[in-house]
Order: sequence, then C-alpha cells, then structure tokens
Amino acid sequence: MAEIPGKLIVPKNVTDALREVKYPGGDKDIVTLNMVHEIRIAGKKINFSLVFQKSNDPNIESLVIDCEKVIKKHLGADAEIENNIAVKFLHDMERPVLPGVKNIIAVASGKGGVGKSTVAVNLAVALAGTGASVGLIDADIFGPSVPKMFGAEDIKPMGVKIDGRELISPEIKYGVKFLSIGFFVETESPVIWRGPMASNALKQLIMDADWGELDYLLVDLPPGTSDIHLTLVQTVPVTGAVIVTTPQDVALADVLRGTNMFQSESIDVPVLGLIENMSWFTPEEMPDKRYYIFGKEGGKALAEKLGLILLGQIPLVQGIREGGDEGVPSAVQPDSITGSAFVELAKDLVHQVNLRNIRRAPTKKVEITRK
Repeated sequence: MAEIPGKLIVPKNVTDALREVKYPGGDKDIVTLNMVHEIRIAGKKINFSLVFQKSNDPNIESLVIDCEKVIKKHLGADAEIENNIAVKFLHDMERPVLPGVKNIIAVASGKGGVGKSTVAVNLAVALAGTGASVGLIDADIFGPSVPKMFGAEDIKPMGVKIDGRELISPEIKYGVKFLSIGFFVETESPVIWRGPMASNALKQLIMDADWGELDYLLVDLPPGTSDIHLTLVQTVPVTGAVIVTTPQDVALADVLRGTNMFQSESIDVPVLGLIENMSWFTPEEMPDKRYYIFGKEGGKALAEKLGLILLGQIPLVQGIREGGDEGVPSAVQPDSITGSAFVELAKDLVHQVNLRNIRRAPTKKVEITRK
C-alpha cells in the first residue's frame, strides 16, 4: 500500500500537529503553554525551539520524542525533524532585544504615495546631524526604497561575529546605520511575500543585526496596517509612532486607521505626531513662494481633530526628488529649503520623544495570547 503523504509543511500545520502533545501531568498542550517558538521551514526540514521553565525539567527528553512523532504522523514520514528541535529555557528566551537602543520610532502612513520613506530617510539624516546616534530599518518589504535613497543599491551587507553570534553589519552613510530587505533580494525580481515570510524578514533585520548603541532606531513600515506592524510591536517595545500624510482629504481619511491601530488598547503605542509632507510647492529659485497644490494645512486640521501634535510640514521641492534618485538625501544640506525643514522636524521629534519618556512608562512589547 502506498504511503499517505502528509500535510503541506508550513508553520501553521506544524503548530496544529504539536497541539496533540500534552505536557505531562496536565491537560494543556505545549502550544497552549507557549512552549513552541521560532518555527522555521526549509523544504522538508523543520526547526523550532521547545522552551522549558527549568533546565532540570524531567520531561525534556520525552517531550522532544513526542514532538518528533506527531510531526511525522501529521506532516509525513519524510519530514526532517530529528535533531532539529532546539531545547531552550525561559531565562535564555528573555534576553533583551536591542538593549543598546534607547528609542524605537515607527514611521507609518495610512496609504502609499505620501513620501513616507523619503521622510524616514531624511529624518534619520537630520537626527544624526544633531549629534545623535541613529539607525534605520527599511521594513517596507513591498517597496524597499531606502537603498536607492542612500545610493547603496549595489551593496551587500557583510557579516560580523559578536559574542559567538553571526550578525549582519548595517551599512553606514551620512551618519546613519541602515539595513533594508532590498539588500537581500534581486532588484529586478518581483518578491511575493507571505505573512510569515515578511514577519521573519523583519525579525531578522531587528534581531540578527549589530545595531549597537543607538539613541534612535527608525523603522520605515509599509503603508496601511499589516502583519509587519504587528510583528514590530510584538518583537520590540516601540517608543512611539509618527504618521506621514499629505494635505489632501483622500490621504487624510486613511490616517485615522493607522492612528487607531497604534493607540488601540491591545497595542498602546503613543502616536508622537503627524508629519505633513508635500505641504506646498516652492520653486527653488523662488524660495518665498508657496503654491498649495494639494490643499492647505489639511494635516494641521487633522492633527487638531485627533488631538495630536503636527510635528512638521515638509515642502515639495524638485531637489528632494532629485536627491532621492541620486542617493543624496536633502537633509545632508541643512541650509536648503527642504534640509532646513527636516532639521526643524528632527528637533521637534526629539522634544516630543523626551516629553513622552517623562510622562509615560516605557512601552511594553505586545504579548501574543494563544487560545
């Protein structure tokens, strides 16, 4: 009789299979007890960590064997699981993520096309210009543009070994440490990201990189709300978020959803303020002229309506587009029209972060509740 093939090997099916393994002496399974972590799939090869509270737990060996049996039973005899279950203990899992980073700032937008990544890059450069140590993660996996804006499209980050761990070494330009998922995919090849793939990519950029000591780590998120946003707040304690918008009503209508997500009871990340991009058009040869192409002060009106701070208004100038295309952010020239706007934005953000840290306790990571 032919062997019945197992289910598709994906993290969900691994988790479902492991629900059959009960912890001895009780009626709860190891998934419900939150003992299964770090599931990774590579073809038929399955890796995950089994986390115990104590290193002298007498059930370690028997539970590992039970896990191997149910994986084979549900996912097929050819599933490669032997010797791929890492036994860890609770004190190992509680190693702090990014212990040297003082403030983690999410840069978000309600919709695409508002210049969020341009703002993130220039804000990072402007913050570095204040003397702060700054990092930037390009987590916009659907359109990673940070490498181009830094003139680093052909760069492949190197590895570095620290305390026995192999870590990715971030690139450094204009005083900013940065990493992008764009470094690890072919520029010309379309990437179709599934939820777990995208989340694992972000975790790797956060946890497997040598960020060192930073005053600010900015995370450029995809537009809207997605699994990436949830992965970020579940992986690290986010100090606060800034929302980028443009003045017209069609953009402003999407801001509310992003704001509500961060400020929801389950996530509870403070929104430090709104940034209005493309506030007006100013010809570089006529710096005193302002043409309100997309409407006037829509971001300011929305900030007042939501009870938020308007952190800054960034004008639309041809040079900002040229700088992004040429890999030279506008904030590199602090005396230019847009450069000075980003300098003021950086000062206002620093002020709001300081106020937030005085008035509120540090944000906690969002805990995953398993039912």
